[in-house]
Amino acid sequence: MNGYKTVAEVPTRFRDTDAIGHVNNAVYLSYLEVARMEYMRQVCGISNFNGVDFILGRVEIDYRAPVMPGETLLVGIRVSRFGGASFDFEYRLEDKATGRLMAQAKTVQVAFDYKANKVKRVTEEFRNLAGRHDGLS
Repeated sequence: MNGYKTVAEVPTRFRDTDAIGHVNNAVYLSYLEVARMEYMRQVCGISNFNGVDFILGRVEIDYRAPVMPGETLLVGIRVSRFGGASFDFEYRLEDKATGRLMAQAKTVQVAFDYKANKVKRVTEEFRNLAGRHDGLS
């Protein structure tokens, strides 16, 4: 997938579908979550997700084509922006068999200190790891 070093493979399931027979729009949030987990594994070496120090602040999804049960998606993910206390992930969801664009998305993550229960700054460690991985300065 061009421009995405981290790609998660996500098989669709019958339970993901709605009454119309295609994947329900709300299920895409779970697909994005799978990609975020894969990103944290690959880029930050995190396998215990209790160590993830951000919360989801915003989600945007542009649906381009219906996804059907039995199809497998490739979900590309990359950091596209750093702020002081937040950063953006961009996603591209393609059908594995055809390369057809199924959806594009963006999420805003907010760095969070769970012990203090408050927003914090994005760590330099994450900025450096993600920046090198995704070609950001």
